[in-house]
Amino acid sequence: MSNESGAKIIHSRTPESAAMVANVKRATAITARLNRLTFDDADEIRALFSELTGRKVDESFLLIPPFYTVGGNEIRVGRNVFVNQNCTFYDLGGLDIADDVLIGPNVSIITASHPLDPLQRRKFTIGKPIAIERNVWIAAGATIIGGVTVGENSVVAAGSVVTKDVPPNTLVGGNPARVIRSIARGPRE
Repeated sequence: MSNESGAKIIHSRTPESAAMVANVKRATAITARLNRLTFDDADEIRALFSELTGRKVDESFLLIPPFYTVGGNEIRVGRNVFVNQNCTFYDLGGLDIADDVLIGPNVSIITASHPLDPLQRRKFTIGKPIAIERNVWIAAGATIIGGVTVGENSVVAAGSVVTKDVPPNTLVGGNPARVIRSIARGPRE
């Protein structure tokens, strides 16, 4: 079930939660196979990532295992996307990664959360979409939280926790991430 903000809400002990658990099992099996591969197995990595997402990824897509997800079927990646090792994508709310995106090692992109109220916490899971726009660089160890858009040409500094939208052409950093400065565009090569 989705609400007006685009959030997906999955209540416990429902057919939707059973489907979510089945998808977690499917994704875990695929990522276990993917994580046995090496950098030299780029074609097989692309094939398994395509199976995971249910969409053929472009030949320019490059991922260095290991990689972790709990679904995979809500991940969409553009052309010329690079995902470094040990990244985690929880995609329940939907994860759109545009063309020319660089994702550093140990990055977590997490669309799923739970209510803060301890009496409600186990009753449902909330998935909020994340959009990573064109030509973004997410540096090592950053975390992106659901409901966020990272604007075109922006950089998320290493170790940052992004809880709000990142404007285009900016460098953000910290916990929570704040705008540090604008990024001027240089001449194209």
